Amino acid sequence: MRQIVLDTETTGLSAEAGDRIIEIGCVELVGRKLTGHNKHWYLNPERDSHEDALKVHGISNEFLRDKPKFAAVAEELVEYLRGAEVIIHNAPFDVGFLDKELELAGRKRIGTVVANVVDTLTMAKEMYPGKRNSLDALCDRLGVDNSGRTLHGALLDAELLADVYINLTRGQDALLIDVVDSHTVAGITTRIDLRQFTLPVLLANEQEAAAHEEVLAQLDKESKGRTLWRIGPTSPSAAMA
Repeated sequence: MRQIVLDTETTGLSAEAGDRIIEIGCVELVGRKLTGHNKHWYLNPERDSHEDALKVHGISNEFLRDKPKFAAVAEELVEYLRGAEVIIHNAPFDVGFLDKELELAGRKRIGTVVANVVDTLTMAKEMYPGKRNSLDALCDRLGVDNSGRTLHGALLDAELLADVYINLTRGQDALLIDVVDSHTVAGITTRIDLRQFTLPVLLANEQEAAAHEEVLAQLDKESKGRTLWRIGPTSPSAAMA
């Protein structure tokens, strides 16, 4: 499967209010491997960035004056994304801006071009409820080196997000083993049927059980005591005993 990890920087927070894209970064994955076939554009938004946005991305208005406008790169971007699964952190924000730019350029929405859009923020919230799930927080949690990220930059953020996504979805490949066919130089993916094995059951230790209870307590606090496991006759700890 061909996947594109995408990030944008903008002049502000609202495409509908007239804010524009100033930078697009794209990183290509094929078979969950980086191909190096990446795309990166700085764009002239035909307006100045808001002061708060400047503090985030650090891209000056003067720097963007001689850069191409979105319409000039729209065809290249659309063809690059065509048919791919697009991976974005907080996808509604970036997709909203891309759709607005495409509309201004007289083109169809991004959803008509790509196979589908994956929102890693939604994924992270499901995997780590009650935790911070910003890109920086996920890099720290998943061991992705983000030491070079002092300001937001679309290409750097897309590269970091590609590593984060691979780590978030690592379990999806847990049953796949890469072997090498002696008659070829290419790798062959072989599926192992685990039904032929007796798998050990690993019980949580005291530290892991305590951490589990802490997460449940945080969720219970966020829902103001309305979580289903607190409403029932037994708590999770009682059920596990």
